[in-house]
Amino acid sequence: MSEECFVCRKHRGEILIPGGVIFQDELLLISHSQIQEEEKEHYIGHLFLEPKRHVSDISKLTDEEAKAIGLYTTRVANTLVNTLGMEHIYSFVIGDGVPHVHVHIIGRYPGAPREYWGTKVDEWPKAPKGGEKKITEAVIRIREFLYKKYIDKY
Repeated sequence: MSEECFVCRKHRGEILIPGGVIFQDELLLISHSQIQEEEKEHYIGHLFLEPKRHVSDISKLTDEEAKAIGLYTTRVANTLVNTLGMEHIYSFVIGDGVPHVHVHIIGRYPGAPREYWGTKVDEWPKAPKGGEKKITEAVIRIREFLYKKYIDKY
């Protein structure tokens, strides 16, 4: 872990995660995106999947980390469809702003106009947004579904 890395600091519990950790194991951590200082509300259903090990680029993931990220990206996508009613799920890694791999997993709600598809999905003015309370409510539903369908079975 890196002392100054935002993601590593989040994993150490130094940064608030709305609703708490959705899932973590020895390889990765899944959480909801945080409300930024300039925001009062945030898009509901914008999740992050991050390796626990500080790694700056997807080309540096171990095979084990890459497999876990792929598996949980699919599981989280299915969970978002089944808990928040999203009709399409995007997953992407940009990696320019924060030097720790983090996969954005974000869904598109029904009715979103085409100009808000893709990386602009959270800019749609009618998209469900909320503060910490609404995010926490969504996280609880997401966590319960994920554990019931995928984790408690094993």
